[in-house]
Amino acid sequence: MNKKLLYTILAVVSLVLLVIAGGSFYLIDYALDNSSRTRNEPNRFAYIVKKYPELKSWIDSLEMEKSLRDTFIVVPDGERQHAIFVRSRRGFGRTAVVVHGYKDRAANMLHIARIYNKMLGYNVLLPDLHGHGQSDGDDVQMGWKDRLDVLHWIQVSEKMFRNVSEDSSRVVVHGISMGAATTMCVAGEPTPAYVKCFVEDCGYTSAWDEFVHELKNRFGMPPFPLLYTSSALCKLRYGWSFGEASPLSQVAKCRKPMLFIHGGNDVFVPTSMVYPLYKAKPEPKELWIAPGSAHALSYHDHKAEYVRRVVGFVSPLFK
Repeated sequence: MNKKLLYTILAVVSLVLLVIAGGSFYLIDYALDNSSRTRNEPNRFAYIVKKYPELKSWIDSLEMEKSLRDTFIVVPDGERQHAIFVRSRRGFGRTAVVVHGYKDRAANMLHIARIYNKMLGYNVLLPDLHGHGQSDGDDVQMGWKDRLDVLHWIQVSEKMFRNVSEDSSRVVVHGISMGAATTMCVAGEPTPAYVKCFVEDCGYTSAWDEFVHELKNRFGMPPFPLLYTSSALCKLRYGWSFGEASPLSQVAKCRKPMLFIHGGNDVFVPTSMVYPLYKAKPEPKELWIAPGSAHALSYHDHKAEYVRRVVGFVSPLFK
């Protein structure tokens, strides 16, 4: 082969590999870096109260009673994590663990906490996931490694809110978006008997599927080769791969009741993703498609129906 041609081919191949490598690092940082977040907000409830003004009087009363508190724990891997909790005088061991979404924080899930605390009288624990809010870490784990932290928080919540007079602990896990993916990943693991059910709202089938969707929508690109190399890089850097983070695989192992909720006009986590998830989950299960709702807006658009569905699903399991 002509040396000049060989050098040209090598140069082109090297350039392509360099572009792919650079693109992989960019994609990982774009999708998973959350180091620039504000860790401590002096008025942390302002956003959610502005979005849902009906929360203000409830939050004010909780703060007056000193029932809305913060806690920090060290999880088994040595990381310091933060959560907000609401203790209820009527809880008697009944607790909701409420999990936030992608690059969000616990404080922005108080509209869901209100359902369980104000309407059902439950205790509520709202953790900041790894790399979110006031918890340690700078990277997003897409619900996969988060499942282990939430399993730990479930045990913490049971001890926090246990009714010492009787063995009455009952826990529901409720997540939205990435929090829903986390909830489904938790559901596929062995859970204590006091975990009675799960509610997932607009979770994705897998991190891989979600990134394929976003890569096409945002950048007009196919998954090969960039998603493959980025997934391999994620495995090297963070210890997990995109395909590994699979709520679809996890729900197939869950035998406890699960309520699936999804907006009928969700284009961020496409509505179509909920159907294979629902099909994979063994009974008992329920599905509600919120008419016309975009991503994570099912409660916003259909408050009364959302509450009715959640209360109707969870309450009978807590008796």
